[in-house]
Amino acid sequence: MASAAEAQGLPVLYNDLVPLSKNDHAAWKMRPMESLSLLSKTHAVPLTVDEFGLALRHYPIVFSSGSEPIPLALMGLNEGANVFVSEDGQLTPNTIYVPAYVRRYPFMLARLRPDSDEMSLCFDPSSGLLGEFEDGAALFGEDGEPTQQTKDTLAFCEQFEMAGQRTNQFARELAESGLLEEGEVSITHEKAPQPYIYRGFQMVNEEKLRDLRGDQLRKMNQNGMLTLIHAHLFSLSLVTDIFNRQMEQGKVPPQFSITGG
Repeated sequence: MASAAEAQGLPVLYNDLVPLSKNDHAAWKMRPMESLSLLSKTHAVPLTVDEFGLALRHYPIVFSSGSEPIPLALMGLNEGANVFVSEDGQLTPNTIYVPAYVRRYPFMLARLRPDSDEMSLCFDPSSGLLGEFEDGAALFGEDGEPTQQTKDTLAFCEQFEMAGQRTNQFARELAESGLLEEGEVSITHEKAPQPYIYRGFQMVNEEKLRDLRGDQLRKMNQNGMLTLIHAHLFSLSLVTDIFNRQMEQGKVPPQFSITGG
């Protein structure tokens, strides 16, 4: 899931970040996101634990590789393939759950100074959604104060940030539990001479989960981890559905491995 933005320290989808300012953007407006074309080549989207219950109905939930795993909703099984977003940015089906990470775009909270914990509302200027437009929702009123639109955006980003902290805590404890391991999924198709093998992500080892001591399971049940683990495991049955959609859309290259993070 690496991108040029990530190489510069920016998260996926974001190409740049600029702090929203009443001085610099007093006359700016925001247009609604009418297309998800920026997502059409993105196969894995970060997910918060608050969304597991909704996401498991639509996407396989896996974890990125590495010592600091991140939950990911798989919208495709190989880089550059998204089976839910067409080339022109239309969502199919339009009832599919859209992760909060995507709905937050082009905004996000970010620390402007590494020596400060204060976070500011920033946006990606390359999105084309904010500017000195004739139409759209104003970001600041005539008095220079944030409009309700901007206040609601800030509140959503703050809620996302808190959900992100809960997600980081869960992922950290899950990694420390020893239950996560590098995953591998093999799918056989009648038109392929060999199985398609998918790697590059982490998943919970069900055998290790069954072998946990009673006190460990009780703790996971009490702090909510067990529910989230089961949501992850149940969602993995959708991997075959994603594969079949890729086949139908002609997005399955011959014999490849995906990278989940």
